[in-house]
Amino acid sequence: MTTEINRRVVLASRPKGVPDAGHFRVEDVPMTAPAEGEVLVRTRYWSVDPAMRGWVNDAPNYLPPVEIGAVMRSFAVGEVVDSRDPAYAPGDIVTGRFGWQRLATVEAAAIDRKVTETDLPQSYALGILGLNGITAYFGLLDVCAARPGDIVAVSTAAGAVGSAVGQIAKLRGCRTVGIAGGPAKTALCRDRYGYDAAIDYKSQDVAAALSEAAPDGVDCYFDNTCGPISDAVMTRLRRGARIAICGTAAIQDWDPLPIGPRVHRQLLVARARMQGFLAFDYADRYDEARAALADWLRYGQLVSHEHVLQGAAAAPGAIAMLYRGENTGKLLIEVD
Repeated sequence: MTTEINRRVVLASRPKGVPDAGHFRVEDVPMTAPAEGEVLVRTRYWSVDPAMRGWVNDAPNYLPPVEIGAVMRSFAVGEVVDSRDPAYAPGDIVTGRFGWQRLATVEAAAIDRKVTETDLPQSYALGILGLNGITAYFGLLDVCAARPGDIVAVSTAAGAVGSAVGQIAKLRGCRTVGIAGGPAKTALCRDRYGYDAAIDYKSQDVAAALSEAAPDGVDCYFDNTCGPISDAVMTRLRRGARIAICGTAAIQDWDPLPIGPRVHRQLLVARARMQGFLAFDYADRYDEARAALADWLRYGQLVSHEHVLQGAAAAPGAIAMLYRGENTGKLLIEVD
């Protein structure tokens, strides 16, 4: 019997800041058969997410860093091909933290769920029906507590999370202002995701453009960047504004950590609330979010745009590509 070969991407060296292709290595190793309580998954898509920068850096985080020589941690979706756990059977489509590898032999506990939305693209399980969509849903509706009539500003508004935030806000009856980089992405915000206004932070003064787009100020700010963009939005907060801190894409290096956080005076003046959150905080409500998101997709009220790279060879440079803003939509790798 011929042993099948597992192609995988491992962390070759520890980066400082955003990892690039040189920090990873693609290798072929024999497949590991599942032991009792384990499941073998043939992955079809690997996710590329901003959080992966934090997972490879040796800096304080909510998960320990990926070890040198270990498979790169990531979410993936694929098909069960062998199972030694009664909860899963060959043919099941599952998602979980399987890593950047073609054949993942994992404990059953590493599986997040069976994918039941079989009428929708399988890749959606990693994006709009995965942590990206769930993050947008709870960040906007729970943390920001968006209400009909609110003015909602979103940074990285054309990204996998930001694009969903803008669309959900419109469904909620809000006016939306997206902040993105470059004319192509601002056009996506307006034409595909339905933002009422879009600001190009690369060519426009964000504070001035926001004053024009939202002359009465902002009720909700969904912050994916921190840094100068967020400083500009802070000057436009309305009384009682709510700010959800989802990401820190503008901070390229965490060693040393940026000074702060300072208490921005506008938070005091506007009696505003600013809160950091992770989608994991809402694990017991994932089904609620997925059900709503799936129905909006089915009825054409929500759209998802994906940027798919081909094969394991594309994976090492994918995180750096994400941070350069070169992707349009959810960034995925389709497995060889």
